[in-house]
Amino acid sequence: MENLLNNATELLLLLFLIITFLQSGIDKIMDWQGNLSWLKGHFAETPLKGLVPALLGIVMLTEIIAGILCFVGVYQLLLNGDGTMALYGAILSCAALLMLLFGQRMAKDYEGARTIAIYFIPAIFLVFLLQA
Repeated sequence: MENLLNNATELLLLLFLIITFLQSGIDKIMDWQGNLSWLKGHFAETPLKGLVPALLGIVMLTEIIAGILCFVGVYQLLLNGDGTMALYGAILSCAALLMLLFGQRMAKDYEGARTIAIYFIPAIFLVFLLQA
């Protein structure tokens, strides 16, 4: 109980990232063709157009691994107060968001880029908290 109270902010932010990235990664697996089709259209006029399948796979793996690391981080924080895996998950979450931001900027989808920036704020704040 002490670890829960001492790490409440970190745990809540980790749950946010778990929900965000595991849902997104699982959606990419479950609807690979739908996501791929939409993204090919989204990036049709960019230098990334021929790389969409590979980039989708990279983002999907990054999201799933980030979600899993955050999940493990929750358990470590609760059990022994160790935030190492949580920090790795938060950093990988930030990397995933930066990949997504880059893609949105390349596609000139500034509204989508703004949405990603909103997700980046709690993720980078969690990195800050876990490093302190």
